[in-house]
Amino acid sequence: MASLRTCAASQTYYGRKRNEGKGHKQALLALARRRANVLWAMIRDGECYEVLPTVTTAT
Repeated sequence: MASLRTCAASQTYYGRKRNEGKGHKQALLALARRRANVLWAMIRDGECYEVLPTVTTAT
């Protein structure tokens, strides 16, 4: 819940899941799983978290 309140990327991901038709609890669990996957990758690779800029396509 803390990342949902403070992190723009988490808010975007949560909003996308809600727009896909998922309920609050399902979207929140999807966000938690995404965070857990990031944490596991950080531990596995011995890396620190870095916020990368969003990549957009030119039209």
